[in-house]
Amino acid sequence: MARKEIASIPSEHRYRLPAEWEPHEATWIGWPHNLTDWPGKFAPIPWVYGEIVRLIAPGEIVRILVNSKAHEVKARCTLKRIGVDLKRVEFFHFPTDRGWTRDFGPIFVKRDAPKPDVAIARFGFTGWAKYPNWRKDCLVPAFAARKLRCHMFDAVVEGRRFVLEGGSIEVNGRGTLLTTEECLLDPKVQIRNPGFNREQIAEVFKQYLGVTNVLWLGKGIAGDDTHGHVDDLCRFVGPRTVLLCTEKNSADANYAPLQENWERIKDMHLEDSSKLEVVSLPMPSPVALDGQRVPASYANFYIANAAVLVPTFNDRQDYIALGTLREVFHDRPVIGVHAVDLVWGLGTLHCLTQQQPTA
Repeated sequence: MARKEIASIPSEHRYRLPAEWEPHEATWIGWPHNLTDWPGKFAPIPWVYGEIVRLIAPGEIVRILVNSKAHEVKARCTLKRIGVDLKRVEFFHFPTDRGWTRDFGPIFVKRDAPKPDVAIARFGFTGWAKYPNWRKDCLVPAFAARKLRCHMFDAVVEGRRFVLEGGSIEVNGRGTLLTTEECLLDPKVQIRNPGFNREQIAEVFKQYLGVTNVLWLGKGIAGDDTHGHVDDLCRFVGPRTVLLCTEKNSADANYAPLQENWERIKDMHLEDSSKLEVVSLPMPSPVALDGQRVPASYANFYIANAAVLVPTFNDRQDYIALGTLREVFHDRPVIGVHAVDLVWGLGTLHCLTQQQPTA
């Protein structure tokens, strides 16, 4: 059985949501199996996942959710063929609806004192308030807590579990959190927590994620099925520095929303009242399949112990985006991962990974 805090909140015990660049014990992913996530393009997806595992595994354990023994065998075969050290991989048999582990997987919080520890803040997941197949995914955090024998704080607010996807928040580990109004405050579209206002949501973040400063951007990017996740838009790359996407083509659907976010962020302050350092990250040219625009963005990178993995799109901006990230990350290599097939599932590298910090 997992150790579980009763009638308690993480901030009371000095837990906080660490920054992604802080040391990881492991990365969690859900091995792909839902053919409808990549209609007509599923065949290459396990190989893309395998490449991601291959790049992460040298620096940390990769914990993979699989539906069954047969599902594990398929994953092992793929990983072995591309040279992954399977001693760096652990398989957990727990069924999932889909594979976007960032949004339904365990959100790990940690404390440094008085006794170092890692726990899970369990939020609700409802398929981005859009899809009906989410009930298996919603159980994954509790499953992880049992397997790891760690504390789990249940984010129950006003009698109901607060719904939160990992891709909708971004932190610097020092007390500041970024999110968007489009995702969490829209009163009509994909409503996660009906009746909660800006102040109430910020209070949940402070209690369960240990933050003291919540910053609200406006809208996310075009083609984003989540309705405004911040991890396609703006990312912390250091305690004081963010990368914010920029669109130079004034005719593009992203131009006006991204310009507005740039205007907003100029007036924002960190937890110590200092200004953020903001670095421009380009957008790739629009990517579409069968006439549908998909959320191609370099901001959906993942910071692992051994490397920073960046989605690339066979675009002229790939080189600029990789160069920008190499200018801000000096302690680990920045590696591009071909994501044209992956993004047809309406997400890329950050969406499918979830980090577990070291205690």
